[in-house]
Amino acid sequence: MLEYSRIKEYITRRFDTESAKINSIAIIIGLLTGLVIGVYDRALQYFSTLFGMQRGFLVHEFPPYYVIFMPALGGLIVGIISYFLIKKRYGVDGLIETVALRGAKLNLLDSFLEVFASIITISSGGSLGKEAPGILAGAGTGAFVGRILKSPEKQLQILLGCGAAGGIAAAFNAPLAGVVFVVEVIYGELETKTFIPIVISSVFATLVSSTIFGVQIIQIPSYVLVSPYKEFVLYLILGLLAGIVSTILIRTLYYTKDFFSKIDIHPIFKPALGGLAVGTIGLFYPRVLGLGYDVITDAISNQFTFKLMIILLFLKILAFSLSLGSGGSGGSIVPSLFMGAMLGGAFGTAANVFFPGMIAESGAYALVGMGAVFAGTARAPLTAILILFEITRDYNLILPLMFACVLSNVMSNALYPESIFTEGLRRKGFKIRKGREVDIMSSMFVKDAMITHVQTVSEDKNVETLTVLMQVSRHVGFPVLDSKGKLSGIVTLSDLRSKVKSGEVNQKIGDIATRNLEVAYPDETLDAVLRRFASKQIGRLPVVDREDKTTLLGLITRSDIVNSYNKKVVETVRDKA
Repeated sequence: MLEYSRIKEYITRRFDTESAKINSIAIIIGLLTGLVIGVYDRALQYFSTLFGMQRGFLVHEFPPYYVIFMPALGGLIVGIISYFLIKKRYGVDGLIETVALRGAKLNLLDSFLEVFASIITISSGGSLGKEAPGILAGAGTGAFVGRILKSPEKQLQILLGCGAAGGIAAAFNAPLAGVVFVVEVIYGELETKTFIPIVISSVFATLVSSTIFGVQIIQIPSYVLVSPYKEFVLYLILGLLAGIVSTILIRTLYYTKDFFSKIDIHPIFKPALGGLAVGTIGLFYPRVLGLGYDVITDAISNQFTFKLMIILLFLKILAFSLSLGSGGSGGSIVPSLFMGAMLGGAFGTAANVFFPGMIAESGAYALVGMGAVFAGTARAPLTAILILFEITRDYNLILPLMFACVLSNVMSNALYPESIFTEGLRRKGFKIRKGREVDIMSSMFVKDAMITHVQTVSEDKNVETLTVLMQVSRHVGFPVLDSKGKLSGIVTLSDLRSKVKSGEVNQKIGDIATRNLEVAYPDETLDAVLRRFASKQIGRLPVVDREDKTTLLGLITRSDIVNSYNKKVVETVRDKA
């Protein structure tokens, strides 16, 4: 009896610890994530068949209007889901924001609806990847388990990372890459207490997806270095070119997002419009549609000409940007691998013309190009190296792969400081480095500092009323509302002085108000708004709804920002004391 008590005490002391509990939870998350990714993969296959997307649209078996309008139909469905059901879109950049700034509080319904929307986008021909939705599905699984267990914020961050790592590991059949992706992209730094559970989750997710569902991705032939010294110069050039292509990809994507944000049509129809454009491209070059795994395999197997690969490279950039920039759901990882395969394949084909029989086949360069473009796009060279290494299970090209990935990362970082993930965060006013906000102002939001009880004026009132109101309130600017109570402009003391002549007190406020408004949004950071104040030389901004810019929610001024900042500094100092 005494011996039993000692054994029980020993087991309790050894295993009833915080780390043991988290590692046990990581096993559960890994198993569940593997199941979720397997179901996702099956659902994608089913809907691809439903939409007619098997190895790309078979153009000769379907009439042209089918090829053009099917991605538009998928876009319309996604637009309806996004507008009526999804409150917040995530993606990888949203996941980084959630972990770094939102206490790892993920909206489960929104995340899984976005995953479903990605199935519709990709299966109908959208030129996107399935790995980012897989990461989101895994993170949602981790958040679900954390919510059941009522995990505190720090533990919840670890569980989200476990799910995200399991998601990418199961999708690529690459557990090491899943671990490194979370550390390199989402967390931004390595901590021992987070590393072990992420590894455990990644391994179990891969085990489930590969054994139960048999998830497979790309079949890749084996290549070797033929002339190491000569080829290293070629791989150097390829790495630099990959950095340039990565930058073009990022810029094109965000230019397209800006373009669609300015189009004056209902948000429901924007993904459909993007799908229509993608379908038109697919009518002539169907290989750019959908995931494109088979196209990557053909490029690596030396099946394409130089001309075709160059065309597919730039058309894929365009189709990807249209699919995602218009509001479709999906990832950028596989598209970047596709573009890398086309770039590397074209480069290798050209190199073999100049050095026939002296260097490796073009497929070897396509393989290295895949990792290099992904490294430059995501600014994740270690993840890129490991993904390609785990896909090929071949050590022969590891040195040129490492070399090209690092060079691509350096080149793209020099040309454009943000990755495809962090650029979206920068535009929101976030500057996240190593998984944390680097500026206090970047972690504070307009909704926390704005005035909600705003004194407004009607555009139908005369200038005399405005003058009296300014004298009584001691304010020098007011939002202007129309007869329906909607925001129509803003009027300031500067407008009064420059647009009203002496004695013209009966002039309408609407006639002198500024109509071309600069506005702020509740979820913007104070850092972003402060920069806008400085660049536009203004002192106040109306705060409006993102979906309806005529709905006034409040007002924010320089003094509001300064007061909120001072309070935050005091709180931060107190917390660190």
